[in-house]
Amino acid sequence: MNDSKYIYLDNAATTPMDPRVIEEINKHFKETYGNSSSLHSVGQKAGQVLLKSREIIASLINAKRDDIFFTSSGTEADNIAIFGVISKNKEKGNHIITTSIEHHAVENPYKELEKRGFKLTFLPVDKYGLIEIKDLEKAITKKTLLISIMFANNEIGTIEPIKEIGAIAKKHDLIFHTDAVQAFGKIPIDVDDMNIDLLSASAHKLYGPKGVGMLYIRNKGVRDGWGKFIEPIMYGGGHERDMRPSTVNVPGIAGFAKAVELAKEEMEGESQQQMKLRDRIIKWVTENIEDSYLNGHPTRRLPNNVNLGFKYIEGESIVLDLDMEGIATSTGSACSSKSLDPSHVLLAIGLKHEEAHGSLRVSIGRFTSEEDVEYFLEKLPGVIERLRKISPLKKEIK
Repeated sequence: MNDSKYIYLDNAATTPMDPRVIEEINKHFKETYGNSSSLHSVGQKAGQVLLKSREIIASLINAKRDDIFFTSSGTEADNIAIFGVISKNKEKGNHIITTSIEHHAVENPYKELEKRGFKLTFLPVDKYGLIEIKDLEKAITKKTLLISIMFANNEIGTIEPIKEIGAIAKKHDLIFHTDAVQAFGKIPIDVDDMNIDLLSASAHKLYGPKGVGMLYIRNKGVRDGWGKFIEPIMYGGGHERDMRPSTVNVPGIAGFAKAVELAKEEMEGESQQQMKLRDRIIKWVTENIEDSYLNGHPTRRLPNNVNLGFKYIEGESIVLDLDMEGIATSTGSACSSKSLDPSHVLLAIGLKHEEAHGSLRVSIGRFTSEEDVEYFLEKLPGVIERLRKISPLKKEIK
């Protein structure tokens, strides 16, 4: 690895904590050590931090404070949403609609439910990774319980038509869940305007701490509240209003709230800067490196996401060679990076196996500079050229 300079371009996998978030967490490690369920003043102080954190996080998505439930991760939030809805409503039906490009935190729970006898419709996507609204309408049956479609894809960055999906769910009186882990804090989200009933998010994707996530659960009625359509899947001491038992991580949640506060203040300017860098990479690479192309939608994509394909070489080799040059990138989801199988997302958008193996995900972050991008663009062509010279997939060179 190049020790003199290291550029981090894997912010979709995780983000470095913002120093302001670290400061907030450290303050609460020292000052807010009480158990938020305790009745004494130290515990009540922790409880007040939780209330304030719920308010801050709810405000980012136009939700109510009490509709925010804290979890240990986005994955846990997805599992509570999925299994909680199914457990509560299994007598009403056995059909779930999702997509062929979900993150494994959603895809694998649904595959498990399929083993248990539930009927799953995995909606196809077009070459950009977008579902067709008409396909969603056609898939709905009298047995449908849940529509679960990610807000934005973690690999190719494509943003789904969430408002239109929410409108269909509302029209058919169906529950709508979205895994918004990649979108939360990066682009505007309004759960009321978009008719979202359940939304999952994670702190470490927006410069907050790992091990902290949240699930938004819409209050579906004055009498029954959120309990009208979802129930707990774990049982314990009654924390998080019985939805997620376990002593609450107050410092981590305070850090999450600080990260959200910063995102709310800086999202617009940050997005503009990231789109500028994103588009610079896309334009330069596709114009200057032969047999390269963009995966995902050209404009309807996350501001920080670039997913590039390079013919005749493997993405894992590109990642390793770039690492030697002092640049961190990835081939796709970090949760499946050790698998030798090609990305299910890239296969779903129509790429061949050998093409899917040749992808590189570059994800820009808050601390990415123009100089960082230029350094990446300086080093990338040499890496591609070297790998193509030794690749068994290379085309004949005269």
